[in-house]
Amino acid sequence: MTAYDVAVVGAGPAGLSAAYTAARAGAGVIVLERAEHPRYKTCGGGLIGLSLDALGDRIEIPAHDHVDAVTFTHDGRREFTRREPGRTLVAMVRREEFDDRLRAAAVAAGAEVRQRVAVRALEQETDRVRVRLADGSEVTAGVVVGADGSSGITARHVGVEYGQVDLGLEVELPVSRDVQGRWCGRLLIDWGPIPGSYAWVFPKGDRLTVGVIAARGQGDETRAYLRRFVDRLGLSGIEPAHDSGHLTRCRTDTSPLRAGRVVVAGDAAGLLEPWTREGISFALRSGALAGAAAARGDLDGYVTAVHDSLVPSMRAGRDLLAAFTRRPGMFHRVLATPPGWRVFTRFCRGEPGFDRLVRRAPVRAALSMLR
Repeated sequence: MTAYDVAVVGAGPAGLSAAYTAARAGAGVIVLERAEHPRYKTCGGGLIGLSLDALGDRIEIPAHDHVDAVTFTHDGRREFTRREPGRTLVAMVRREEFDDRLRAAAVAAGAEVRQRVAVRALEQETDRVRVRLADGSEVTAGVVVGADGSSGITARHVGVEYGQVDLGLEVELPVSRDVQGRWCGRLLIDWGPIPGSYAWVFPKGDRLTVGVIAARGQGDETRAYLRRFVDRLGLSGIEPAHDSGHLTRCRTDTSPLRAGRVVVAGDAAGLLEPWTREGISFALRSGALAGAAAARGDLDGYVTAVHDSLVPSMRAGRDLLAAFTRRPGMFHRVLATPPGWRVFTRFCRGEPGFDRLVRRAPVRAALSMLR
């Protein structure tokens, strides 16, 4: 049995950010990951400004495209494109590369990363947590940071409650140079026919990430929407390199973030933006907050920091999702206006916080039109 100051369960952006931050603060850190990097992860892979700011100079971003144009459609109709020349709105990464660089950065900071290790149980004691592994061995730590996803063992241990659950379906399509040229620097967002749904095309060099997301419980309709979307784009004849799906889960306002010496971050905590379901920036930021709190032994401080810095944006996202679900056509038309486009670009760049944007008078007026 080996003792550490901090044990991190899960080696995605949240867990590796926690490990990097805690190790840089001088803590003895181990990361326990059931898979092995580099590994494919179902994810759009778009880094908005908040993600880039959270990364700082930790890694060199392995971007395959820098998007400065967005095409919007409403179930394939009413197409318009807006551009922000010379300014990156979203940097496109492949998660297998992105996460592996985060792993290397955590190791360079002093964290130990142990891969192909499954955590089977957590047992809290007075001054430590005993982490039982599938091979029968144990690790102990003063604090455990759970970052193993919304269906992982740490979320169950803490008792995380989810108020919004969505099904995301995605295909990774290898494309020719001609197709690459048509999508370079531009993404597409289609507001879908299922209430609250949308689809996307994210360019990543010789791949296109194409996906849809909608509320759970409408699996057949969601799969049909993805098929129609791919057909409409003229991409149906391409054999996917990956064809996958996942559930995204968004926490309730009262859901716990801590149980004793165990805290949760990222997807395990249900931290994501409810309207776009963007989660990477929340994973990076909450992971860093958890790692810093774990290193200094201030777990209540972590809970307070999440509520102060992340929860307001989630509440704003719920307001936007509610308006979008009720009136997607009007929502689409508002985005076509200069104020609507400014709100969208500021969200992409993280200027300013999402919650402050929604409180601004023009945005409040636009949302009132959708109620």
